[in-house]
Amino acid sequence: MANKNLISEMTDLELLKKLEDDRASFKKMKLYHKTATLDNPISLRSRRREIAKLLTEINKRKIK
Repeated sequence: MANKNLISEMTDLELLKKLEDDRASFKKMKLYHKTATLDNPISLRSRRREIAKLLTEINKRKIK
């Protein structure tokens, strides 16, 4: 729940920057996972959920 409060306190630009960074790292993790094994494959799920939380907050604020 602490993470949700942090996201709601971020500015619009911070949200968009974090979304861009998280998407890039998710793609890298996914590619690495296909070629080799990740130490913690559950991190893919948590990263995907983090992206969803950011998108939810962005849509709530109507940033597009």
